[in-house]
Amino acid sequence: MDTLSDIAVADKFYESFARRDIDGMLSCYHDDVTFEDPAFGKLTGSKAHNMWRMLLQQGDAGLKITHTTPIVKNDKVVTNWEAHYKFSKTGRQVHNIITANMIIKDGKIIDHKDAFDIWRWSRMALGTTGLLLGFTPLVKNKIRSQALKALKKFESQQ
Repeated sequence: MDTLSDIAVADKFYESFARRDIDGMLSCYHDDVTFEDPAFGKLTGSKAHNMWRMLLQQGDAGLKITHTTPIVKNDKVVTNWEAHYKFSKTGRQVHNIITANMIIKDGKIIDHKDAFDIWRWSRMALGTTGLLLGFTPLVKNKIRSQALKALKKFESQQ
């Protein structure tokens, strides 16, 4: 592991994200990347690439991304990042706080896991439904199902 180079890759990914620069983001990803988060579950390769494309193309124009300086911890690059945006389905403001764990291989992100509190997110994005049911498997599965359905639709239009 080349600590400084690996940190630079993660930093470039989030700086590109903040600028809505999809090419800059994806230049940090290995072709065989695995991405995982509570909303989409596990995505590999082009599906992970397309998820970011979709989020930037169809997302809130007012999206604001910030991140902390990445650090190396247990052979992973870790950074905390925050997203401020309007959730398109409800028009509600969301402030999501995420911890990213990345494994870098050959100067590219090969494994990227984002962790966040899906119940906290659902309370902001969905309002009362999220507050009352956002912690349940039913709502968590519905969120994932809708996210994957949107990704499939996006990919079919490319």
